[in-house]
Amino acid sequence: MSTGSDDNCIFCKIIKGAIPSFKLVETEFTYSFLDIGPLAKGHSLVIPKYHGEKLHDIPDEYLADTMHVSKKIVKALGVTDYNILQNNGAIAHQEVKHVHFHVIPKPNAEEGLTIGWPQQKPDMSELKAFAEELKGKL
Repeated sequence: MSTGSDDNCIFCKIIKGAIPSFKLVETEFTYSFLDIGPLAKGHSLVIPKYHGEKLHDIPDEYLADTMHVSKKIVKALGVTDYNILQNNGAIAHQEVKHVHFHVIPKPNAEEGLTIGWPQQKPDMSELKAFAEELKGKL
């Protein structure tokens, strides 16, 4: 697990003010700003002030606060449809190796995030067995 910040991380540099941003909300645990390559007007990034590459690297209090800040941004945007996106790892489309959440307004069918959902059709007995296996690890 990482700690504090990483001097090579673009988001850590933004948090420290070394790289400018259009800051929205800053708390003890979270920093948020407008995305400079937005998918829709108001597309924002919400990042924990704790450097960690993946969700499971971040302490719970930081994660809880990022959701609180995300909710505040959604309310301020006044949108009814939106996506909260968070990716973990390169093959899951994570580009910056610092946990971050995208708040992406969906004002209409053309703007915002567009996704596919390649749904699988698992065997129900296999799904039941996997659920039991996973519950045992929780």
